[in-house]
Amino acid sequence: MKGLFISGSGTDVGKTFIATKLVRLLGKTRQVSVRKPVESDCQLVGKRLVTKDAAALLESSNVDEDINTVCAYQFSQCCSAEQASIASGVDLGLNQLVDACASDHYVVVEGAGGLLSPIALNTLNIDLAVALDLPVVIVVKDELGAVNQALLTLKVATQHQLTVACVVLNQFEPNSLNNAEVIEHYGGCKVVVYTDQSPNDFELSLQKLLV
Repeated sequence: MKGLFISGSGTDVGKTFIATKLVRLLGKTRQVSVRKPVESDCQLVGKRLVTKDAAALLESSNVDEDINTVCAYQFSQCCSAEQASIASGVDLGLNQLVDACASDHYVVVEGAGGLLSPIALNTLNIDLAVALDLPVVIVVKDELGAVNQALLTLKVATQHQLTVACVVLNQFEPNSLNNAEVIEHYGGCKVVVYTDQSPNDFELSLQKLLV
């Protein structure tokens, strides 16, 4: 299986937002399917759960698939995927997640939380990333403290012998921090900055790295 695994330095760093940008970019030259194998905090509409992240990923993909294929495990509880599956009485472990990520196409898989966030019974996101053996894109919110968050995540990835495709600094608001340069220096990896002010620069940088 070929593709990318999207993780982050934590929650609310814009993983899905950046993932959709990556999917659309990669989709210019190939068919790209998407997977969000498990999503919690889904909204109950009638008798049906509605995903947010998985739906956004599917919208960005050029492969026509069912949302239940994109996101095989959907939970309403607002907690870790591990706790949500336990609360729902669903038997969810690493093997089930790996099966849920299977695709005949190039696939972009988005995890749930950071690499050390629980994602299934006795399973962290890092366990899924290792099992899938896909290059990892780490999304970090570009703010004060981003260097520490990025380097901690990079250390975990390196310890588990994962290939890091790049770190994406997601700049929610313009700043004068030089986080990209510092992370590249200490982390030994490529860093790309996303900002609403220069989305084309972001795409060009990623093309050099990923396409």
